[in-house]
Amino acid sequence: MAEHVHTAAAAQQDESHSFSKKAIWRTFWILLIITVVELALAIIYYESHFLNKHFLNGIFIIGTLAKAFFIIAEFMHLKYEIKNLIMSIAFPAMLFIWFLTAFLWDGNSYKNLRNRYDPHHVQRNNTIVAPQEGKKPGVE
Repeated sequence: MAEHVHTAAAAQQDESHSFSKKAIWRTFWILLIITVVELALAIIYYESHFLNKHFLNGIFIIGTLAKAFFIIAEFMHLKYEIKNLIMSIAFPAMLFIWFLTAFLWDGNSYKNLRNRYDPHHVQRNNTIVAPQEGKKPGVE
């Protein structure tokens, strides 16, 4: 009888950890819908400029994060793990996103300060122009 209980418990544990095709197909359809909506918004913007570019960028970022969540949760099986393991993977990823944002912000600040205060560097329309004779650089 002990073997039967052990076998039944093992079978129940296997069922709880088995990954169903239904969940994978559900995730596939969610990812497909998000992608089609993003593509439709991009086509609408390209054809008519009806929507604000910054608004669309926000929608695309949210859609990308949603797709990343579904991929990580279902296909990397993190949905079935304990919270501490999930956070040990998610927290460094969030720090990496902060790292990229901080360096892009700092690089843009350096570029703006360089254009403003370097007397030998004047940038117009992404081309470097040498200062003209008799004029102060950066002054129109």
